[in-house]
Amino acid sequence: MQSLAQMENRLKELEAAIKETEARLPAHSVKPPVMIDLLALEDEYETLRQQIRARRAGDADACGNGSQ
Repeated sequence: MQSLAQMENRLKELEAAIKETEARLPAHSVKPPVMIDLLALEDEYETLRQQIRARRAGDADACGNGSQ
């Protein structure tokens, strides 16, 4: 299982990769492999973001911040 810090580092790597891939997109005639790369990066980014959010919520609950 990845630590929260590892997950956040990977999220930053994905942000950079998405920006780099978007920069490779031409204004016209987008190449399918580039678009596939971008979609895969965005999917991984969103999944990881949800995992981080869930982990933080679980940590807050474990500390007693989520109970009444």
